[in-house]
Amino acid sequence: MLPHEEEYMLAQAWREHDDRDAAHKMVTSHLRLVAKIAMGYRGYGLPVAELIAEGNIGLMQAVKRFEPERGFRLATYAMWWIRANIQEYILRSWSLVKIGTTAAQKKLFFKLRKLKGQIQAIDEGDMTPDQVEKIATALNVPEKDVVSMNRRLAAPDNSLNAPLRAEGEGEWQDWLVDDSVDQETELAESEELSQRRKLLMGAMDGLNEREKKIIMERRLSEDPKTLEELSNDFNISRERVRQIEVRAFEKLQKAVRRQAAEQRLI
Repeated sequence: MLPHEEEYMLAQAWREHDDRDAAHKMVTSHLRLVAKIAMGYRGYGLPVAELIAEGNIGLMQAVKRFEPERGFRLATYAMWWIRANIQEYILRSWSLVKIGTTAAQKKLFFKLRKLKGQIQAIDEGDMTPDQVEKIATALNVPEKDVVSMNRRLAAPDNSLNAPLRAEGEGEWQDWLVDDSVDQETELAESEELSQRRKLLMGAMDGLNEREKKIIMERRLSEDPKTLEELSNDFNISRERVRQIEVRAFEKLQKAVRRQAAEQRLI
């Protein structure tokens, strides 16, 4: 790290004379600070090298804006820029859906794990209502935000192209094939079923009341009646019921074919 006097002179040279060598020396002398801060964010599953690279950008921004006459050391000023850049990078990279949209949500994202450790909450799974209330109170955020953020941290987004196994060739997306009927097929089937019902209802108009009743009870009911039951209902023999059913069904078939031909459905 640079002595205070040398750091002051370098900062003045950069600000007053645009001395790039002075700026470069201030940056390179604080790279260890960037690495130390970046290591504190290893738990978010991102490459440390990328965290350091983002921190270096923050350091360069700090050097550009550093005002030595205020009496602060560059390290004290720069750490805020370094942390801010690293945190913004983590928020951008963590999820396809934006997580932190307000200062309170960003604070919740980066403080949640530490607070969970303090109250001895388990790393995985939902927290108890008491634990959620404590964290929400400490960070001054709604309890539902704490629950939502905890679940997001427990299950971050993964690429669909990520391999199933380190040595395998398969990808996660290979297991996401939707076996359900596509919307076009489902719509076509629904329209066809609707058309069949219209044809059937139109054909039913050609039957007398007894034929309709027998067809409804024998062919269209979820719990069909027996020939014996219908013979008792109409006070006729079972064989007669069967004959009426067969004749009515043949009449329905002819009527449906005729309507379909007239509507050019066949």
